[in-house]
Amino acid sequence: MQCRICGNQQNNQEYEAREMMLGYRDVFLYFQCSMCDCLQIEKIPSDISKYYSEGYYSYKSLPKLNIIKKLVKNLRNEYAVFNKGIIGKLLYAKYPAIEYKALSNIPINKDHNILDVGCGAGIFLNSLREIGFKNLLGIDPYNEKDIVYGNGLRIQKKNIEDLQGKWDLIMFHHSLEHIPDQEKILKTAYDLLKPCGYCIIRVPTVSSYAWKNYGINWVQLDAPRHSYLHSIKSIEILSRKTNFKLRNVIYDSTTFQFWGSDQYLKNIPLNDPHSYLMNPKNSLFSKKDISEFSKRAMELNTANLGDQAVFYLKK
Repeated sequence: MQCRICGNQQNNQEYEAREMMLGYRDVFLYFQCSMCDCLQIEKIPSDISKYYSEGYYSYKSLPKLNIIKKLVKNLRNEYAVFNKGIIGKLLYAKYPAIEYKALSNIPINKDHNILDVGCGAGIFLNSLREIGFKNLLGIDPYNEKDIVYGNGLRIQKKNIEDLQGKWDLIMFHHSLEHIPDQEKILKTAYDLLKPCGYCIIRVPTVSSYAWKNYGINWVQLDAPRHSYLHSIKSIEILSRKTNFKLRNVIYDSTTFQFWGSDQYLKNIPLNDPHSYLMNPKNSLFSKKDISEFSKRAMELNTANLGDQAVFYLKK
């Protein structure tokens, strides 16, 4: 099998991985490139829509919040993005939100044109809109239809190839790993960016403790939805091929890598009634376990061994 990132065909290791989020347990063939370490699915199933059913979390609607909860969330998110606000800092320490913190590492302001690719219902973008970002657009071809929220946020049922205009920031928040043609998509993103614009890619990575420890039971392998599980090396190659400059990599893994993978080892799907996701009190894990997982995740991030990372690409 030939690596679709670097072209290598020699000594690539094969793996059989099960679908375990929805609990189908269908088996899919993956292989890991011996040159760039990218783990990729051998063949995307023809009926891939089966694995993006109503149970898939990206397409859940926005949560309804009362005025106080909305204020708390906005203060926290404002701090996460701009590193400003004492109250927000305290709230972030209690209720961290790593997806918003990812924006704090690039120059950004509320007038920037921001595109989120593969955004699902647009929960992330809606939170940015609520703290004052004006020029936002989300796209996701798997949505049932276009969405327009009361605050003016638009989510369109489109592919990135359908877009025009220029953007200051294009984001792939855990969406690039689902996209078959990696090089084509990033070339399109490059062309849509303004000069010196940024592309943020947040993805699971095989350059991690979790992949080495759990193997095919690693929760973020997520067969067959994840077509590519990148390494640091494969992202570097992909960046060069699409003319981007890889400016920074920050690991931001969470407790999910532990409790999710431990469940898969015990044959418990993510959507199972005994899953920590569905019912923490009915799961295998105590509060003490989750606290320990949190400490281990932070340690792994510091050591650049967490199971997901933010890649900052600049035009």
